Amino acid sequence: MAKIIDRLLLFIFSLAVMVAACAMLAGAFNWIPLEETQAFAERVYTETGPAIAFISVCAVLLLIALRLFYISVRSSREQAPSIDQRNEWGDIRISIETVENLALKAASRSRGVKDLRARIRVGSAGIEVTIRSMVDGESSIPALTEEMQSAVKQHIEEITGIPVAGVSVFIANIVQSAPTFKSRVE
Repeated sequence: MAKIIDRLLLFIFSLAVMVAACAMLAGAFNWIPLEETQAFAERVYTETGPAIAFISVCAVLLLIALRLFYISVRSSREQAPSIDQRNEWGDIRISIETVENLALKAASRSRGVKDLRARIRVGSAGIEVTIRSMVDGESSIPALTEEMQSAVKQHIEEITGIPVAGVSVFIANIVQSAPTFKSRVE
């Protein structure tokens, strides 16, 4: 929720800066007559309505600028997403990226797969792995996906000790292999 509010504040602040920059450029190129600029400044200095409105807008923009400045200089305390485990010697943290790479390594061992991608979600029963792949079309897709599911599940559980709740395989397309031509030597 805070990120949405910060984005909204950044949008409002950017819009206000663009309007102010356009007004200044218009004044610099004499598109806004000097008399109108002086009349506006006099209204701000002498009349309470325009003065209150001008002060309010400036105060809001200053608060937004301070918030955005704070966001830009604070240290980020967010950590990379990980899976935390505890054993008798202490805590173990394994990043989601590590588990994705293990899944890709295991899936790539299956013959006939190309362009692999993995996504990991942590569920209550264990991790859920989704593999997206293209195949060469030469092998049986049900047999190939079953082999990939088994290999990914076993590899991740063996290496990390994290239970795998399920492995979903999505075959996106079939890769057309380039025709091979034998060159003739005479």
